[in-house]
Amino acid sequence: MLDRVVVDEAVRALRPDFAVLVVAAEGLENGPSDQMSEGWLAEAAEKANPDDPHVEAWHDAYRAFGAKPKRTRPSVDALLRRASSLPSINRVVDAYNAVSVEYALPIGGEDLDAYRGAARLVRATGDEPFDVVANGEPAVDHPDPGEVVWRDDEGVTCRRWNWRQCVRTRLTETTKNGFFLLERLEPYPIERLEEAGERLTERLRTISPDVRVASRLVGGP
Repeated sequence: MLDRVVVDEAVRALRPDFAVLVVAAEGLENGPSDQMSEGWLAEAAEKANPDDPHVEAWHDAYRAFGAKPKRTRPSVDALLRRASSLPSINRVVDAYNAVSVEYALPIGGEDLDAYRGAARLVRATGDEPFDVVANGEPAVDHPDPGEVVWRDDEGVTCRRWNWRQCVRTRLTETTKNGFFLLERLEPYPIERLEEAGERLTERLRTISPDVRVASRLVGGP
C-alpha cells in the first residue's frame, strides 16, 4: 500500500501544502480496549489543545471545497473538543486516537485486508458509494460533487477528507493488517508529523511486539 497511495492533482491544487505520512502495520494483535489503551487516551486528554493552529488550517481546507467545518468537523477538531470523554473502541483505535489528540493531527486507520486497490485522495464526482449504517442497517450514501475524499476501487473510504470513515474498512478487534493516514497542513511542522508517526509506531509495537511497520511521506513542501 505504501507505494500505491496517491494524492490527486485536483487536491494538490486545492492545498499544495498538504502532506500525509502513511504508516503500514502488518501482524497486528488487536483486541478490546484495556487499561493500557484507555490510559493513553487519558494522558492525551491532558495535553489536548483545541486552539492549536492546525485546527483552523483544517477549517480553511474544508471551506475550500464547500464544506462547513462547524457542521461536519474535521476529525482532529471533533476529537479535541471531546478529548476528556473519548470512548474507547479497541486497542489500535485507542492508540491512534490518543496520538491524534496529543499531536493535534488528523489520523485515519484502515483495515488493509478490506481495502481494494490503491488508496487515493481525490475530489469526488458524487456517484461513488459510501458504506454506512442507518437505523442499525447497512446503507449506502454518496459524497457531494467536488468533495475531497479518500477512496479505493470499491468506493469512498472516508468522506470530507477526514470527517467520517466508511464501515467496510474500519479497524476492528480482529484486524491483522492496517495502515494509518497522518494528515498535515501548514503551519504544522513536518518534524512534528514524523514524531507523531514514531509515537504511533511505538504504541503499535507495544500492542503487537512482532508487528512489521513501514512508513512513507507523500506530498508536502
